[in-house]
Amino acid sequence: MKTAIIGAGNMGGSIARGLAKGSIIPASDIIVSNPSQGKLDELKVEFPALQITHDNQEAIIGAEFIILAVKPWLIKSVLRELKLKSKQIIISVAAGINFEELAHYVPEPEMTMFRIIPNTAISEMESMTLIASRNATKEQEQLMLDIFNQMGLAMLIPEEKFAACTSMASCGIAYVLKYIQAAMQAGIEMGVYPKDAMRMVAQSVKGAAELILNNDTHPSVEIDKVCTPGGITIKGINELEHDGYSSAIINAIKASKQ
Repeated sequence: MKTAIIGAGNMGGSIARGLAKGSIIPASDIIVSNPSQGKLDELKVEFPALQITHDNQEAIIGAEFIILAVKPWLIKSVLRELKLKSKQIIISVAAGINFEELAHYVPEPEMTMFRIIPNTAISEMESMTLIASRNATKEQEQLMLDIFNQMGLAMLIPEEKFAACTSMASCGIAYVLKYIQAAMQAGIEMGVYPKDAMRMVAQSVKGAAELILNNDTHPSVEIDKVCTPGGITIKGINELEHDGYSSAIINAIKASKQ
């Protein structure tokens, strides 16, 4: 399953690293195209079997999957320059470019297409990846899920839900990191060394996520387990709510959807 990745920026490079670490597509079957050399060299050092090029057309020759990891405003020009085959599968990472628009830029509008929205944790095999399909078989959809489930958790959703889910899963990773940063700052103010504070908070966030993902539970249930009557945690929880914590998160996610 030769896979071409057009673009080696933050997202394209992260996807390349995640795919190369997985077991479904060997690194030797991955070719990454990028206009500048530096990012390609970094990938080649990490994964010597991976192929690199500056030529997008060279990258897609014989490729079953073509992952477009370029900025949304470059999608049209990149696709228009490629000599695509009807059986090749287009996988777009460009936010805001829907299937109808993509169909105008390819030689055959009925080509199989996927839209994916990972987050940058894909390089650590811990992404939440959203997937939507067009003209895909159930087998092709399952293959996409299998590939990206190796890099965290993948979910197939209708395209009309993409904006809302992107604000939670892709933009959302920044909001979680912002919490880690803020909690670190509190720890530093209380005398904890920055690196120690960062590790403590990051592991706490990871543990909270594992509780939800690995058990038939709910955040409110797990919060109740920590908030003993008259205890210190409920005081902090109440202070968060007094300061509009839940509303701030809701408003941030809704703002990201606009």
